[in-house]
Amino acid sequence: MATSSGNAPKHGGSHFSGGTTRGGASPVRSPRSVAAPRQRGGATAPHSALTTGRVSRRTAAATRRAGSRGVKRAPRRSGGGRTMGIVAGVAAALVVVLAIVLVVVPALLPSDKDSAAPQVAAGTQVTVTIPDGSGASQVAQILYENGVIADQNEFLGQARRTEAESSLKSGTYIFTAGADLNSVIELLVSGPNGGTTLTIPEGYTVAQIAQAVEQAYGIPAADFIAQAKASNYVADYPFLADVANDSLEGYLFPKTYDLSSSGAEVTADALIRAMLGQYQAETASVDFDAAIASIQERYGITVDENDIVTMASIVEREAVTDEQRPKIASVFYNRLASGMRLQSDATLTYSLGRAATADEINTLDDPYNTNLRDGLTPTPICSPSLASLQAAASPDDTNYYYFYITTDTEQFSETYDEHMQAYS
Repeated sequence: MATSSGNAPKHGGSHFSGGTTRGGASPVRSPRSVAAPRQRGGATAPHSALTTGRVSRRTAAATRRAGSRGVKRAPRRSGGGRTMGIVAGVAAALVVVLAIVLVVVPALLPSDKDSAAPQVAAGTQVTVTIPDGSGASQVAQILYENGVIADQNEFLGQARRTEAESSLKSGTYIFTAGADLNSVIELLVSGPNGGTTLTIPEGYTVAQIAQAVEQAYGIPAADFIAQAKASNYVADYPFLADVANDSLEGYLFPKTYDLSSSGAEVTADALIRAMLGQYQAETASVDFDAAIASIQERYGITVDENDIVTMASIVEREAVTDEQRPKIASVFYNRLASGMRLQSDATLTYSLGRAATADEINTLDDPYNTNLRDGLTPTPICSPSLASLQAAASPDDTNYYYFYITTDTEQFSETYDEHMQAYS
């Protein structure tokens, strides 16, 4: 069965190979250069020659007559005049220096006003998420870029004066633009007030949940994944006792969560506990013991609660509507009971983190490749909905071994020939 990649449940058809059971047929799959300026040619420009010679008597006489006339000379300045000139010059220089210091230098230096900070009207509520591990400088930048504060340096200076630099908490906040710095800092020290909700859609994997957590609360996805180990929670949630690979895959229940009302800081641990507690509450309506006994009696196969969750996760990725889920579960149980492989493309897609190619489906040796491996996958492949869990615990009673489902097509078949007619 093929599955579409991405977050949404499977919307594509199935790709079953022919089997040897129940009418199965044989398998099929299959810079511009710039010229230098030309030198002007021609003769060199003429120039004046300096000449020397004797001065005539007539010329000398004329010179003496001119020198003997009275020549008015400018009166010699007194010492006081020179002093006033010096003072005036110094004053002019000071004016120039002050102009440079007060006008030119500030224009050249970086300023908060030079960056593209949004203009937010005072009194406007602004939602801001401070990522986990942010230092005071990063917090100041985020607040400035969101229009909460007008000057980063003033914020940092006030944070130092109030000794709050190391006490600023991560998380989602609702600030009021134009609030005084002390109010902003006090809120950051007291903790998030954002009231952010986290929605986990049905069919999300742990990796996708981690990304959603990072976007909502600023908790790094890698930190969430590192915390999401069954061994960290088995003491409080016994249903995790026999999970494979220390994985919480399949047990972080899909729902909308709001942890802000508690007033406590939202952490990866708090979120995981909320999801595990929700799984426990939701599955209280599923009688796993009765389901295990019924599946044993009807199909002759032995399963446990983890197997049912794994089956539900595969059903989740293959179904389009709730009505299809019990029939899809019956197909998979019928195939297991007859020794046939599940042949769900969704399982390999989970392992690869993307849609598997036809060649990979037919040749790739991977624990999650149910086209080549017998039985169920080592772990669930997503967080199933309650409807899928109920379908896996109580499948329809059918003789179907194949199905072909798209967003507008649904065909369940008993034989491979029937399946191929629908598929083609």
